[in-house]
Parts: sequence; structure tokens; C-alpha cells
Amino acid sequence: MTKLLFIKASPRGSDSRSVAVAEAYLSALKASRPDVEIDVIDLWQEDLPEFDGNSSNAKLTIIKGGTLDDTQQTAWGQISQIAGRFAAADEYLFAVPMWNGGIPYRLKLYIDIIHQPGILFGFDPASGYFGLLKGKTATLAYTSGVFAPDVDPRFGSDFHSTYLKWWLGQVGITAIQELRFQPTLRNADAEAAFALALANARQLAEDAVVSQVPLSTSSH
Repeated sequence: MTKLLFIKASPRGSDSRSVAVAEAYLSALKASRPDVEIDVIDLWQEDLPEFDGNSSNAKLTIIKGGTLDDTQQTAWGQISQIAGRFAAADEYLFAVPMWNGGIPYRLKLYIDIIHQPGILFGFDPASGYFGLLKGKTATLAYTSGVFAPDVDPRFGSDFHSTYLKWWLGQVGITAIQELRFQPTLRNADAEAAFALALANARQLAEDAVVSQVPLSTSSH
């Protein structure tokens, strides 16, 4: 059975536009693929540990091929469990609002926790990093209040989608679909634009079901 991990990075609950767009995609996907197993992580409800000195030392020890001490082993056990849950999925769906040009800090913390050697990536001193999640797919639902693609820099810059796609690529996920509702505030008819974003999300899910091949597209 295919497992899809749905990660909610917005704290706004039912008021979140990014979550609404992602859920429109998910509903259409489930209608055509009822056998998909859905795992949901709300990063604002999830009990995430701090990525502290013990966690960092454990990660570096693993990378260097060393032996963890008891304190590091405790930290690594907690980290590897969270990272393992992420790695166990076949498909990913992210709902991610833009915060100050980037991603919400809870999502960054989550990425710092799960981005671990031997679970999401490997490292070769001669050739560099290589991803361990090859063959998996990701769908990213973005929102932003003022920023929009190709906008004048005075209205913001994108360290949001660019960072997420870079990180996903580093762990081996290159089949990426994007959905955007941007901007949500600087819009002559926000409700019509939102309705279009929801329709685009549903259509993208239906197209993905029909094609059944990894996609790398954007729906604006």
C-alpha cells in the first residue's frame, strides 16, 4: 500500500489557505486512489524535540563513523524515530505558508531533526552528499500574503519554494509538483483567486492519477 505523509506547516488551522489548497489536492487524490494510506503531521501540534548540542554531536559522530556515547545515543534514538517516520512514506504533501520570505520555523526545526545521515542522505568525501529517498514524490502547496512569482523585489523574494526544492533534491526527491495561491492579500479578487487555486489543486491530483508517473510541474 502506498503511504502519503501530509505535513502541515501552518499554525492557522481551518483558516490556513495553504492547508486548504493541500487538502483540496488530497481529497481529489483519495477519490481516485482510496487505497492510499494517509499519515498527517501537524507541526504545531507535534511534540518535536529541540535540535540541541547533544543532537548535533550525535549527527556529526554518525557522519564521521564514530561511536555514540550514552547521551548521544538517547538523542539519536529520538531523532531517528522521527526521521524514520518521514522516510517510510512513498509520497509527500506539504502545506507551507511563506514567512518573511522563507518557511515557518517549525518546519525548519522539523527538517533539522529529520535530515540525518543513513536515513535521508549519505555522504562521500570524494563526491559529496547523495539522497536516500530516490523514487519518491512530493507535492508542495505554497501561499504568501504579498509575494508572487516574478514580482518586483520590493514585494518580496522567494527563499521559500527555492529552499524546499533544494532540500528535497538533497535527500533524493526530484519528482516535485507545486501549487501556489500567491499573493493572498495583494489581489483584486482574493476569493476568485482562492477558488482557482483549489480547482488547480484538484486538477493536478486528477492529472497525477491519470498519468501515474513522477511529475515535475507547477500549477499557478
